[in-house]
Amino acid sequence: MTSPVVPGCEPFSADGGAEGVLVLHGLTGSPYSMRPIAEALANRGYAVELPLMPGHGTKVDDLFSVRWDHWCAAAAAAYEGLASRTSAVAVVGLSFGGGTGAWLAEQRPELVALVAINPAIVPIADELRALVPDMLAAGETTIPGVVNDIAMPGQDERGYDAVPIEMAESFMVGLEGVAADLGRITCPVLVLTSPQDHVVDTVSSTALVERVAGPVEQVLLDRSFHVATLDYDAPLIESETLRFLDAAFSAR
Repeated sequence: MTSPVVPGCEPFSADGGAEGVLVLHGLTGSPYSMRPIAEALANRGYAVELPLMPGHGTKVDDLFSVRWDHWCAAAAAAYEGLASRTSAVAVVGLSFGGGTGAWLAEQRPELVALVAINPAIVPIADELRALVPDMLAAGETTIPGVVNDIAMPGQDERGYDAVPIEMAESFMVGLEGVAADLGRITCPVLVLTSPQDHVVDTVSSTALVERVAGPVEQVLLDRSFHVATLDYDAPLIESETLRFLDAAFSAR
């Protein structure tokens, strides 16, 4: 049984019109970090779903038993639910949400567009992952958290202060499949990248830009760190996302 959801970390949904946008938050984060862009999309008239991914928004203990397949299933269910009440769907994702969004785009060629904000696509180096068995054998179950990489003072993404090691390894294995199949993405893609990202290497953004089969745009977020949706470039993210999705839906 999971713990109560932390106030502000609840999922968000808006009825909107005939076109829908699925919004996905980051690993160990919550819908709180994506609520501003979700509300901007809703105010534009889009139907919006911003789910709380399994194991998130409560206590880190709830994340220990969650694996990549659980997140994929949750993202797919949210996508299908939104698709059932709209004529077309696009996806906007931050970090892990960008990686999960890329997975959806690989699985569902009918996706109208993908917006990936500092996406996690490429797994961490093999030499670091090789340390996992020794860490677990030594009784270590978590590594320090990666939340609040934000340049703007006073911001708090309301995430966890620890990362379960086995869960993180499952995520890395999942990303291997995503990175290998990027060529299956044929929809238009907008990649929003913070050059100063202390959580996800920009190699992931580069991989997305270089390997997808569809048209790609990239915008740099020079004033923001990883959680750019709560940072100085949040207005830029909002305006570029709305511009890009308006064009993508109009062109279909």
